[in-house]
Amino acid sequence: MARGDGKLTHDFLVEGEMGDDRAPQDACGVFGVWAPGEDVAKLTYFGLYALQHRGQESAGIAVSDGHRIVVYKDMGLVSQVFTEASLMSLQGHLAIGHTRYSTTGASCWDNAQPTFRATATGHLAIAHNGNLTNTPELAQRVAALESDSGQLPLGTPKPTRATSDTELVTALIAAHPDVSMEAAAIKELPQLQGAFSLVFMDDTTLYAARDPQGIRPLVLGRLERGWVVASETAALDIVGASYVREIEPGELVAIDEHGLRTHCFAKPAPKGCIFEFVYLARPDTTISDRSVQATRVEIGRRLAREHPADADLVIPVPESGRYGAIGYAQESGIPFSEGLVKNAYVGRTFIQPSQTIRQLGIRLKLNPLREVVADQRLVVVDDSIVRGNTQRALVRMLREAGAREVHVRIASPPVKWPCFYGIDFATRAELIANGLTVEEICRSIGADSLGYVSLEGLVASTTLPADDLCRACFDGIYPVPVPEPEVLGKHLLEGIERRLTSPTGAGAADALTHP
Repeated sequence: MARGDGKLTHDFLVEGEMGDDRAPQDACGVFGVWAPGEDVAKLTYFGLYALQHRGQESAGIAVSDGHRIVVYKDMGLVSQVFTEASLMSLQGHLAIGHTRYSTTGASCWDNAQPTFRATATGHLAIAHNGNLTNTPELAQRVAALESDSGQLPLGTPKPTRATSDTELVTALIAAHPDVSMEAAAIKELPQLQGAFSLVFMDDTTLYAARDPQGIRPLVLGRLERGWVVASETAALDIVGASYVREIEPGELVAIDEHGLRTHCFAKPAPKGCIFEFVYLARPDTTISDRSVQATRVEIGRRLAREHPADADLVIPVPESGRYGAIGYAQESGIPFSEGLVKNAYVGRTFIQPSQTIRQLGIRLKLNPLREVVADQRLVVVDDSIVRGNTQRALVRMLREAGAREVHVRIASPPVKWPCFYGIDFATRAELIANGLTVEEICRSIGADSLGYVSLEGLVASTTLPADDLCRACFDGIYPVPVPEPEVLGKHLLEGIERRLTSPTGAGAADALTHP
């Protein structure tokens, strides 16, 4: 990984370039700060550190000193991408940051965020959490703009090789030479469909916007000398910001030297993602004034009432099953114990395991405490089952460690439908609950019994109205229309790009309409 050899182009500094069965993953974490007199780069670094769980593929920070935007981004974890020296080079009063897990566009440096564009009046950088569902239509609009040079501001560079929906949003907001960035955003945001929690900036102003359904979280915080926006309240805590409120669905907030102002660009129709409570958010985060940790404990209590077990110990699958297991133990009266040890240093890696190591599978991340589980009847609490491979390996591992019985309890209903709003689930054909009954899944993973919390129990645990929650991964009811299968997929825009650049390929309009 090369460092310190960045090049300056269009006031855009680029540095640090480098060339199984997964748990559900979120799209990204976003953070923004407007704070004259503060070290905004370091505030953003620590804010991203608190949001690392939301994306481990790449990280980036954009900073403005009022005249230009400097972007530093790379592949890897926040602690791998940034050094003391790189943060010292990012000077200004305004910054945004991003941690990425890809849901549209390949995991590569070009798609790392924040994105950047020069505009007729300055510069624009954007960080995005979520996933858009009308990407083909947006790509068609961008292609039309770029084929007509008169529609793009003078000096706007040709786009990078980026193939993310965020890049499309950046191009569309930048392509308004006759209005301010704020006005351009108000024009373009209503055209976006799907999930988006955006944090973006021009040379002088911090912006935050949330889709009308408010599917992904976004919160506002106050510093002594400034403002902060972030995906989760835990990121406010780590930088010493006090929680003010959530960014409302359909709201655009702008923060500059004149203070904070807000615009409603769409009628709100709240549908917050219920899976944030199950798995995605940190337990020390608050969503809709409800503690995530308290919700998970309550889910465990309801799980114990709905699916009791005759057992000796309740153990969690760390870390995601911990609070559900605590609630299950509290309600059932069965003692709680840590029966599995997680390797805290196993995250996303670019080193592929050898065949021998691959066969060990889950032991890279989890290993049983034999003296705890041996000769015990166990209740094992986890957050969800996707394909079933992890639970199958876990049950086998616990039996090999001497467990007499293994009763699996899941702190969410069966996942039967994929997410198109920013969670990278398996395809519907790969979801084990889509084709099998609970009894068949139990036999498939080798457990003595299997129980999922009911959807009604999960909703009640959040204390939020069912109609205010997106539950599509459990019930198949999507609050925002989902496009046809032929225009879905993480690599949709790569396919469009290949058609546009192929000498024998279809024309732009045809390629975008029929990817």
